[in-house]
Amino acid sequence: MFEVNNNKMNDDRLDEIGENHVGTSAKTPLRADAFDISDTEKIEKIQENVKEILETLGMDLTDDSLQGTPKRVAKAFVNELFMGLNPKNKPGASTFENTYKYGEMLVEKNIIVYSTCEHHLLPIIGRAHVAYISNGKVIGLSKMNRIVEYYSKRPQVQERLTMQVVQAMQEALGTQDVACVIDAKHLCVNSRGIKDIESSTVTAEFGGAFKDKETKREFLDYIKFNTDFQ
Repeated sequence: MFEVNNNKMNDDRLDEIGENHVGTSAKTPLRADAFDISDTEKIEKIQENVKEILETLGMDLTDDSLQGTPKRVAKAFVNELFMGLNPKNKPGASTFENTYKYGEMLVEKNIIVYSTCEHHLLPIIGRAHVAYISNGKVIGLSKMNRIVEYYSKRPQVQERLTMQVVQAMQEALGTQDVACVIDAKHLCVNSRGIKDIESSTVTAEFGGAFKDKETKREFLDYIKFNTDFQ
């Protein structure tokens, strides 16, 4: 009886963590053997697991529409949705000398975020705004988008994603003067549970000069600019 109660308490605690959007670390929790098998082997294993899940739910996998679903899901997990787990997919962050001596902040707005909530494996959809102040180096604009994409493509919590983007930019540029704000909808909130379709989550990470009140305000003001050129 005591063991049953303990298991229920543990299940309740894990449910509470998921519902309250708690993350346990700024690093993505990966096992030491995460890459001991190839992507092909992972796809094969996941395919069998997805097949078992669908069959457990009562789905008829002999139906033409469902026959290929386990493999499609497995390939999407490994090659697309969670490709950011594998360090081999990390984008190169080539930097260049700031020869034109641009000394103000550079802001890349409205970077599309497609990620996956690690608590319910449901989509996170939103926009990231990333900025930095050069200390002698600059980075290609598309690299900023690719950094956001790489860290988005893994099971995530938004707080961790925001921090990882800033840390990756700081490492690439050799400066602490980096900031990121993400505004996103979580389908674990919008489509299940409370089912609040209007709410979104905003997270921010400010490093170096962006901790200064005026610099932070300047960055946030840039985000508000109307840049709809259509």
